[in-house]
Amino acid sequence: MSLKNSFVLLFTAMLLFSCDKKRVFDEYMSVGDAWKKGSIIQFNIQQADTIKPYNLFVNIRDNNSYPYSNLFLIVSMEQPGGITHVDTLEYQMANPDGSLLGNGFSDVKESKLWYKEKMQFPKKGKYKVRIQQAVRQTGKVAGEKALKGITEVGFRIESIE
Repeated sequence: MSLKNSFVLLFTAMLLFSCDKKRVFDEYMSVGDAWKKGSIIQFNIQQADTIKPYNLFVNIRDNNSYPYSNLFLIVSMEQPGGITHVDTLEYQMANPDGSLLGNGFSDVKESKLWYKEKMQFPKKGKYKVRIQQAVRQTGKVAGEKALKGITEVGFRIESIE
């Protein structure tokens, strides 16, 4: 690749990534072949602003191997000082015909799922967000030991403007 082509490619990539003005934090972690029941995905967030409100999202990348129409998550947010808020959340992941919801052109879809709307961080410092799956089959008490079809889990914070 010539030097000129390298600069054009670099400039194009910078343009694409700089267009996301709302993004404050956006990170993904892979879960491997299947999201294990006890596997907790953790994101560490350094937050300095306690005045502005933010929208918070859980991002999921899944594929056609995902066998359910919904997704149950346990999401906890630990703020500086150790106070932790825990939420059990349910999200619809597929249409009634079984086709996955979300954005994407191939069999991999990305879903941006609301976690908290217009949240103000109460303290400055390091926050820990932990996400684990809590999917179970209808009528069964035990959760899904290895949830197939989820490839990555992400967490996103957006400014409201």
